[in-house]
Amino acid sequence: MSWLEALILGIVQGLTEFLPVSSSGHLTIESEIFGMSGEENLTFAIAVHAATVLSTIVVLRKEVGVLFRGLFSFKWNEETKMVCKILLSMIPVGIVGIFFKKQVEAIFGSGLLLVGCMLIITAILLAFAYYAKPRMKKEISFKDAFIIGISQACAIFPGLSRSGTTITTGILLGNQKEQVAKFSFLMAIIPILGEAFLDLIKGDFSADASGISAVSLIVGFLAAFIFGCIACKWMINLVAKGKLIYFSYYCVIVGLIAIIYSLI
Repeated sequence: MSWLEALILGIVQGLTEFLPVSSSGHLTIESEIFGMSGEENLTFAIAVHAATVLSTIVVLRKEVGVLFRGLFSFKWNEETKMVCKILLSMIPVGIVGIFFKKQVEAIFGSGLLLVGCMLIITAILLAFAYYAKPRMKKEISFKDAFIIGISQACAIFPGLSRSGTTITTGILLGNQKEQVAKFSFLMAIIPILGEAFLDLIKGDFSADASGISAVSLIVGFLAAFIFGCIACKWMINLVAKGKLIYFSYYCVIVGLIAIIYSLI
């Protein structure tokens, strides 16, 4: 992978990580175009996902700071409850990551047909969230947090948007749109950074392990971080305004193109 290819992929990752169009699906599509292997795809995906997680921390730094201050006051307050809900939501994806890691790696090399089908499912979920009118709750419950966590674990499939799936699930459960959007972004921080750290200490980011140069990884990382900051702010505003239906149309179009291309 050249640095220019890494730059393009990093920009796309940064923009699509927060928008409900599946960053992993777009990364798989572009990997097919650029001829990346499944192992290269997974390694690069972990690197740029870590970058977008850091952009989440930067954009939501006030919310993160409030959570930490409340947590370390060592009282059962709203911040401590929220941290516990976030930790609870991470259990399903943690189980998938620990016990089904090889299967997940295989999924990333499964091709465009799966990506196209998952994009169609993403479009359906976004449409449901747009037309559903559940009664709004004041806060995300522990039960809702766990259910949203299950939806995050299901979104390991490339093409099934993590942000789209978790935000849609939260909205269908009756949670406030902006609140569930921020929860969706916060709940992904530890799992993705944890996965990146484990692969880093195992050496999976080395040139020998992945075939990707350090320069390309750095360029992709920085591009994903910068454009991730832009997309994160934009997405929170879009969710609050209820404009996710437009991304449903987009997912249908890209999904159909991916399916047709895979069958040619």
